[in-house]
Amino acid sequence: EGSVALPGPPGPPGQPGLPGSRNLVTAFSNMNDMLQKAHLVIEGTFIYLRDSAEFFIRVRDGWKKLQLGELIPIPADSPPPPALSSNPYQLQPPLNPILSANYENPALHLVALNMPFSGDIRADFQCFQQARAAGLLSTFRAFLSSHLQDLSTVVRKAERYSLPIVNLKGQVLFNNWDSIFSGQGGQFNAHVPIYSFDGRDVMTDPSWPQKVVWHGSNTHGVRLVDKYCEAWRTADMAVTGFASPLSTGKILDQQAYSCANRLIVLCIENSFMTDARK
Repeated sequence: EGSVALPGPPGPPGQPGLPGSRNLVTAFSNMNDMLQKAHLVIEGTFIYLRDSAEFFIRVRDGWKKLQLGELIPIPADSPPPPALSSNPYQLQPPLNPILSANYENPALHLVALNMPFSGDIRADFQCFQQARAAGLLSTFRAFLSSHLQDLSTVVRKAERYSLPIVNLKGQVLFNNWDSIFSGQGGQFNAHVPIYSFDGRDVMTDPSWPQKVVWHGSNTHGVRLVDKYCEAWRTADMAVTGFASPLSTGKILDQQAYSCANRLIVLCIENSFMTDARK
């Protein structure tokens, strides 16, 4: 009679991969290849051209070239690097498992930066950077009035009424963007948490000692030039900016805080990315 073969012991573990590495770059052969496939590449994707070793980023209306520093040579006997895929579709599914289901139901996400900030903050850049690190491929903008734009106009016009505003896990905070700016201070369901990009509840996590959100706006989301920390360029104790204590259940309450305070900064997804799952 034949004996049943039993599996042997497991082999030794392989070498660990790079910690937290994610491929957020698409490679193309040359400029013509990049231009022909522009419609396949999501805004915010980094592009590498193999022929010329140049870097670009996909912006709303085209491409912007990135200036690279000097070459740092590697030893001649080093093995070649792994090839980048030239398939732009690999970038499009959300990389964060929390968010995978959220793209099934059209909504705009409202998410906090991973730490509190005083009044001098490059908020749009931080929102972009932290969203990418969390695996979010759509565009996030700061929930702040600036010298260039009123808060109420940050979300694209076509989507200000049609989409709910949800937290990182897809729970509804507001019925739509316009409802925040009705003049009532942006009342929301205080039982629904507001999460940071790394998944912490800003209302309970001690990293945010003051549960207060910067906004620099009036109740209709219009910039207040004497209440937005000099267009978010100063942390001077003598200058003030409007912010909203979340304990009021409002996101647009009108209370002045010294710009030296380190408060919550929120980011809003400014349009629903319909091609995120294609």
